[in-house]
Amino acid sequence: MKETLKSYLDLTRAHFLPAWPLVFCSGLVLAFANYGGFSWELIIKAALIGLFGFEAGFVLNDYVDRNRDRLDVENTMTRYWRPFKERPIPSGRISSKNAFWLFILLAVVTSALIFTLPYPNSLYVFAIMLYSYGIEAFYQVKKRDQKLPVAQLLGRTDFTLFPAAGYLCYGQPDMTILLYMVFFYPWTIAHLGLNDFIDLENDRARGMKSIAVLYGAKGSMYWVTGFTLLHFFMSIFFLRELGNIALYGFFAGFVLLAGSNLYLWRKKSPGAGMKILPIYHSTLVIYAVSIILDFIY
Repeated sequence: MKETLKSYLDLTRAHFLPAWPLVFCSGLVLAFANYGGFSWELIIKAALIGLFGFEAGFVLNDYVDRNRDRLDVENTMTRYWRPFKERPIPSGRISSKNAFWLFILLAVVTSALIFTLPYPNSLYVFAIMLYSYGIEAFYQVKKRDQKLPVAQLLGRTDFTLFPAAGYLCYGQPDMTILLYMVFFYPWTIAHLGLNDFIDLENDRARGMKSIAVLYGAKGSMYWVTGFTLLHFFMSIFFLRELGNIALYGFFAGFVLLAGSNLYLWRKKSPGAGMKILPIYHSTLVIYAVSIILDFIY
């Protein structure tokens, strides 16, 4: 039982659990700020939608890639992403059938929570959920055979829509959430490029056309830095929607990202990429917490 539990914690990347409700609810509190009102019930409901919905995406990711993941030649990324350092489907600790049914269970629970939201918000969020799972599967399959990074550029629209879904739990499609997405999308693409840079040897072994495989290690570094700079530029527009607390928090995040990229170019190695990956994840939490604190105070 203990080993089975550890395997499911690895499958769901359980040590990252607190991040997903924060990011999702950062969108929700922006909707509260724009449309008025506040509800603890809706906060809890949205946090659970974000949590179960994102976890379902992780399980789907592993299920679709279950055969390719058996070809890994090193486990640097596995040690980072999995609390007990193992991919449970390739190792045989969780069957692909059980992983599939866990995805279905999480998706059904998420859907049930979504349909307790008022109309038309429930339809907005449900449509985003369906799109996100569809584009995640597309990303996993398309990157096996491509000459251009179509899978990456389209695939990370799912993460881009994640805080948008939080916003639409209460708000309506408007300029605020569009600017949030335009700000967030370059971060998701830079983060993906960094993952690919670190995981280059595995992607070659799996036959995956990742950013690093398509453009080489140096090309992927340009990719990471270029999209990080675009992320900084797009913040000019999004920050107009926020207050001073968010401004200070975002500035702290920008300093961390800038320093990380300077370190990456100085070391120019996957090991350096691995060292700065937690900083990219930390900035995501900083952004979300800053937006939430901006609403509270």
